Amino acid sequence: MTAEITFDPLLSLTLIAVLAAVVLGAAVLAWARGLSGWALRLLAGLVVLAALAGPSLRQEQRATLSDIVLMLVDQSASQTLAARAQQTQAAADALEAALTARPNTEVRRITVGDGADNSGTQLLSALNAALAEEPRARIAGVFALSDGRVHDLDQVPDLPAPMHLLQSGVEGDWDRRLIVENAPAFAILGEPVVLSLRVEDQGNPPPGIGLVELSLSVDGEAPFVTAVPLGQTFEVPITLSHGGRNVIQFAVPEAAGELTARNNAAIVQINGVRDRLRVLLVSGEPHPGGRTWRNLLKSDSSVDLVHFTILRPPEKQDGVPVAELSLIAFPTRELFLEKIDDFDLIIFDRYKRRGILPSIYLENVRRYVSDGGAVLVAAGPDFASADSLYRSPLGTILPGRPTARVIDEGYQPEVTDLGQRHPVTAGLQAPDGPDWGRWMRQVQLVPEAGSVVMSGVDDEPLLILDRVGEGRIALLASDQAWLWDRGFEGGGPQLELLRRLAHWMMKEPELEEETLSASAVGQEMRILRRTLGEEVGPLSITTPAGEVVDVEMLQTGPGSYEATFEGPEIGLYRLNQDDVEAVIGLGPAAPREFEETIASATPLAPLMAEARGGVWLMEEGTPRLRDVRPGRPAAGRGWLGLTPREATETLAVTRLPLMPPWLVMLLVLGLTLAAWLREGRR
Repeated sequence: MTAEITFDPLLSLTLIAVLAAVVLGAAVLAWARGLSGWALRLLAGLVVLAALAGPSLRQEQRATLSDIVLMLVDQSASQTLAARAQQTQAAADALEAALTARPNTEVRRITVGDGADNSGTQLLSALNAALAEEPRARIAGVFALSDGRVHDLDQVPDLPAPMHLLQSGVEGDWDRRLIVENAPAFAILGEPVVLSLRVEDQGNPPPGIGLVELSLSVDGEAPFVTAVPLGQTFEVPITLSHGGRNVIQFAVPEAAGELTARNNAAIVQINGVRDRLRVLLVSGEPHPGGRTWRNLLKSDSSVDLVHFTILRPPEKQDGVPVAELSLIAFPTRELFLEKIDDFDLIIFDRYKRRGILPSIYLENVRRYVSDGGAVLVAAGPDFASADSLYRSPLGTILPGRPTARVIDEGYQPEVTDLGQRHPVTAGLQAPDGPDWGRWMRQVQLVPEAGSVVMSGVDDEPLLILDRVGEGRIALLASDQAWLWDRGFEGGGPQLELLRRLAHWMMKEPELEEETLSASAVGQEMRILRRTLGEEVGPLSITTPAGEVVDVEMLQTGPGSYEATFEGPEIGLYRLNQDDVEAVIGLGPAAPREFEETIASATPLAPLMAEARGGVWLMEEGTPRLRDVRPGRPAAGRGWLGLTPREATETLAVTRLPLMPPWLVMLLVLGLTLAAWLREGRR
C-alpha cells in the first residue's frame, strides 16, 4: 500500500494565482486599516484557494511481480557436432532448475534453430522477438546456451539486464575446412579457367600436417586426386569440355578427430560458353541456296566463316589459263590437312567429287568427324550421281545411301514421330501439321544408321542425324531449304532448324537426345528428362546424406518428362535414370552453419561487454547465480549475476478528497464569523 497527495485544480493555475493575489491584497489592506480580524480573513481566503487546488489523497494497492529470465537454447546444425547437443541439453536443464529455485523468478526457455535459406543461427533475432513479448521492467537477465557462432550480429538488441553466454564444445575441438576463394560464373570452352582454393584447420589440430589430398570431380565423373598445401591459397586450372552448366566438386578426406566433414567439400557451378563458332562452308557450285547459307552464317557475329566455292569445274573448257582463275590460290591443303581440327563445323553444300579435293583430304575429314568434329551435308542432285560424296571416303560415315533417284516434285517437309522426340526438330511442327512452304527436290535415300527426324515425298527420309565415334554428322537430302528463307509459299523455320542443327553438332547439353537436367529454386529442384525412347524408368535421387529416393516422372510431351523434388538438405544431389546421370548442387556443399565450427565467444563479446555479462564454459559445470545492482559487473570467477527488478503491479487505486465542499463551507463561514465578532467587540 502506497499513498501520496495529488492535486486536481478546478481552475487554471493562472486564475488561481490571480485570486491568491487578491486575497493577499485584501489581507494587507485590512491590516493597514487596523482591523483586528485580518488574519482570520486571510485564513478564510487560503481555505478557498486550497479547495480550488483540488487536493486529494491517492492510495495504491500493489502486488510484487516476479523477475523474468530469458534462456536461449541454440539447437542449430552446428550444435549437433560431437556431443554438443547432449552437453547443451544438460546445461539448459541444470540452469533452468537453478533459476526456478530462486525466489520470485520465472524462466522463459526459447529454442533457436537454423534460419531460413541458409542464413545460419538467428539467435539475436529470437532474442529481439522475446524482448518484444515481455515487459522490459521485469527482465532480470539473459542466458544464451550456444557455441557462440551467431549469424545475425546486425540485430543487436538494447538489453535492460545482463547477458551471459554458456559456451558449448570442449577445448580440444578442431576442424578442417575447404574454402573456395575465387571462382568465375562463366568460362570459355577450351580455355583454362583458374580457381583459387584454400584448406585450413581451425581450433586445436594435431601437429605435423603439411599436405592434404584434394579430389576434383566434374559433373560427377571419376575424381582426380592431388596433394595440396595446408593453410595456403593454391590455384586449380580447369578446362571445361562442354557448354552449359558444369558442376565441379572439390573435396578433402575426413581426418580422424575433426568435428565434421560437411565443410570438407565445395561445389562450384560454372556456365561454359563458346567463344566463336568456326565454320567451313564448301559449296560445290554457285546456286540460290549457296548465298542463303552464307548470309545465314554471316548474320551471326559469333560465327567465323571460311567459304570455299568452286566457281569453275575442271571439266569446263573455256580456254582461260589456270593461273588466271583466281587472285590467290585457295589454301586447300592448309584447311583440309593442317587446320581442319580448328573448325567446329564443316558444311558440304551440293558438293561432288571433281578431283579438286583429293581423297586424302576427304579421308582426313572422316577422321576429323570420328575424333569429335561435325559435318553437315546438304545434298543436291549430284549426291545421287556417280560423283557423289557417298562414293568417297566420307561414305563410310554417312547415315544414308543414295539410290540414284532424284525426286523433282513439290512436297511439304514433315517431322517424323522420332523427330517429335528429338531435340533438333521437337516443337518445330504445329500439332495439326506443318504450315510450311513446299520444297521442290529431294534425293532418295536408304537409311543405314542414325535417326530419321524429317521426311519428304512419300515419307522418304529427308534429314538423318547420326553419331560417328566422338563426332556427329547430319545428312539433308535436299538443296531446297533456301525456299523457306525466301518466304516461298509462306516459308518455314529454316533459321531455327539450322541453329538447332549446329548446336546439336556442337554437343550443346540442351540439345542432347538423352539428357537429364535439373534446376533449383531454394530447396526445390525441377527435373527434366528428354529421351528418344517411348518411356522412362523411375528416377533415383541420391541425397548428400547417401539416402536414395525414387521419384516418378510425368510425361509433358513427346520424349519429355518432368518431376519436382524438395531437397531435405543443402548439398550435392546425384540423379540417375536409365543410365543417364546428372548432378546438381542445392546451396553450398557446406552450409553456413558449418563454415566456422569451433565454439567461440568472440562474435558475442561486444554485446556481452555492453550488457556487463560474462562467458561460462559448459564443460566446467553449472555457474553460481548472484544478485547484482543495476550498472554493476554481473560476472566473476565461478558466478554469473542477475539484476533483481522489484517490479510491482497496481491492483487498485482510491482517491480521498482532502477539502470536501462541506468542510470548505464550514471553515470559510467559521473564520468569517470569527473575524466579524472579533472586529465587533473592538
